[in-house]
Amino acid sequence: MLKEALLWERAIGTSIRCLLCMRKCLIDEGRMGFCQTRYNQEGTLYSITYGQVSSVSVSSIEKKSMFHFFPGTLWLSVGSLGCNFQCHGCQSWDISHCEVKKNIGKTTFMPPEMLIKKAKKNGCKGIAFTYNEPTMWYEYTLDTFKLAKQEGLSTCYVTNGYMSPRALELIAPYLDGFCLDVKGAFMESYTRIADVSDLNVIFSNGSDAKRKFAMHVEVITNIIPGYNSNEKEAKEIASWIFAELGKDTPWHVTRFFPYGEMKEVAPTPIGVLESLRQIGIKEGLLYVYIGNVQGHNAAHTYCQNCKKIIIKRKEYDEIEDRLIEGHCPYCNALVFGRFSY
Repeated sequence: MLKEALLWERAIGTSIRCLLCMRKCLIDEGRMGFCQTRYNQEGTLYSITYGQVSSVSVSSIEKKSMFHFFPGTLWLSVGSLGCNFQCHGCQSWDISHCEVKKNIGKTTFMPPEMLIKKAKKNGCKGIAFTYNEPTMWYEYTLDTFKLAKQEGLSTCYVTNGYMSPRALELIAPYLDGFCLDVKGAFMESYTRIADVSDLNVIFSNGSDAKRKFAMHVEVITNIIPGYNSNEKEAKEIASWIFAELGKDTPWHVTRFFPYGEMKEVAPTPIGVLESLRQIGIKEGLLYVYIGNVQGHNAAHTYCQNCKKIIIKRKEYDEIEDRLIEGHCPYCNALVFGRFSY
């Protein structure tokens, strides 16, 4: 389904400048942008993936790496096609880096109303756009979130943060949770991992999501050996989180597994993850988690005051939430987050 895009401007002749993300693609008539989801048809920019669902499931919010955002609740998780990054080790390569136009036929069209109905039928707390970069079908996510808020559902983006500031501003009134994938602290890392050279907007969008728009923000960094696994990088990320998002903002350092064009890269040693976690703690962060390591103690939430386990995670779907109305049951300290009470 073609849907006229929201963020673009006319350029020379019938060319168009897309203003959805910071690539700001100049798209000639009859051509696609970098992400392959934006099409210039006779001088008007269209989204070609509106409502085209490639992946949908009901799963716990913890699977988004959101541990302080209504823990233990179920969410309708939805994805489409395309991405504005080219991460060489992407775990969802088949939908994020496929030829979008050729794969539309493999998706299922689901209007926003259908997602709302499906979420409520399955007892979901809200709707999370994930699997591929949600900004790629921005108009659809915006329409869905507007309906979701009317129906009392919460909303979440799992995002690389590379949308334009204007795109973030327009969707902000309807967006509750912002899971920001930070791939590194330096330009070199982003260039090697994702073919992206301008990372400033990613950090400014993260800051705006928390400070300006009052979203619940959590940060995730997939630690890739030899790419972003050094202590200097971890210290920079942690110090940025502390300064811009606050010491109570969760940071998830997750284990990389070989995939895509990074099949020759070894899985992240657990010891490296543990060392980087300690750096985050030394930088003053209260909640630093280790992800993709089954049974690790750093998957639990510990009270920042008495250090006892207050949310125990055996698996993503096995959550023991010991909080009492957002407070530690042992020392009554207030725990940062949004909870279902």
